[in-house]
Amino acid sequence: MPYWLDDPRRPEPAAPLTGPVHADLVVVGGGYLGLWTALLAVTREPDRDVLVVEADTCGHAASGRNGGFCEASLTHGLGNGLARWPEEMPTLVRLGRENLDAIETAIAEHGIDCDFLRSGSLSVATSEHQVADLREEQQAASAIGHTLALLGEDALRRRVSSPTYRAALHDPDCALVEPARLAWGLRQACLRAGVRIAEHTRVQGLSDEGGRLQVRTAGGFVSADRVVLATNAARPLLRRLRLMTVPVYDYALMTEPLSPAQRAAIGWEGREGISDRTNRFHYYRTTRDGRILWGGYDAIYHFGSRQRATYEQRPETFETLAANFFTTFPQLEGLRFTHRWGGVIDTCTRFTAFHGTAYGGRVAYALGFTGLGVGATRFAAEVALDQLAGLETERTSLRMVRERPLPFPPEPLRWAGVRATTWSLARADRHGGRENLWLRAMDRLGLGFDS
Repeated sequence: MPYWLDDPRRPEPAAPLTGPVHADLVVVGGGYLGLWTALLAVTREPDRDVLVVEADTCGHAASGRNGGFCEASLTHGLGNGLARWPEEMPTLVRLGRENLDAIETAIAEHGIDCDFLRSGSLSVATSEHQVADLREEQQAASAIGHTLALLGEDALRRRVSSPTYRAALHDPDCALVEPARLAWGLRQACLRAGVRIAEHTRVQGLSDEGGRLQVRTAGGFVSADRVVLATNAARPLLRRLRLMTVPVYDYALMTEPLSPAQRAAIGWEGREGISDRTNRFHYYRTTRDGRILWGGYDAIYHFGSRQRATYEQRPETFETLAANFFTTFPQLEGLRFTHRWGGVIDTCTRFTAFHGTAYGGRVAYALGFTGLGVGATRFAAEVALDQLAGLETERTSLRMVRERPLPFPPEPLRWAGVRATTWSLARADRHGGRENLWLRAMDRLGLGFDS
């Protein structure tokens, strides 16, 4: 079981939906996007009748399995945003900060115990060519008013001790959370605000029946005025979205609590979230009880976009992750891992969420968060509610919001393309970051695949 879900404070599931019901707004999906949408909907209109319909339990999927990096970035990093929407980046950076501030405020107001810690993040270079990349990113950030601190090798190792480190950028606009507890806290806040939640209720279809939206489930149907689709990596209910994302399995380990001597050996008193600069990157952070989460590196796609519970355990990936952990922290040799798990990320070709509407503007959706949804889902919820209300706002006018990514090709081209890209990314890591013809072609087409 994922460490975050292995928690005695896990709430009892809500009853499944039975029989026909009506709601002003139906939210399909009980992860971060769905829960933020429901909570913000009743915050905007307290008398609105909102129903969340979840196939399993709220927070059981990506929202309860991730690393807990709650970043201000809405574009999956500065470089991705500058490459796609350079003229909008000052606005996007500001909106991202405001969104992170709003998350912090909501957590405090609703008394959500998720160990929210605004410690910032470290993007770590482990080779010389990556140090040059850090300097370029710092300059690009400064040009749009975003200050990143560049730490040299000695200063970095005084913060976190690893023989692999060469330099790092510190970004203050990142927080850490306990992901499942954040989801459960949002769920409780929704219930207190009058939102209805039906769990273990899988949605089977969406249709327009005589001018009314109908959400069909195994236990009945819901007649709705408006619908938000917040299913992310699950098979989309709208056919037009079937080639827009692919499900990618990501994996993580959690250590046992470190002893006082082990903690002293690595430092890391600031508890910054850390990721390295390789294409097949690792992300890692500490917990309030002194453990280390270590994840990433492998991003596994299964032919035909298959998703199965058995894919959540992958011994060969766990062995690789453990070996890489002890390469980074050799002073922790002998530390045991207590939890091993995997989960699905919905990735799209532009690396960051996209937005849209259907059924004449009565249905809104956002998906393709590509592993950066802890913070960005709240922003996406605001966009979806703006769109359903027909509002022209600063958010909805963004080119980032109005544009859609290129779709992935159908099988077997999709499988072949993903395999070629992952092989090429690994090759680039082994050759000083030099991209081959395939990666350069993908960059020119605006296509991508990332772990």
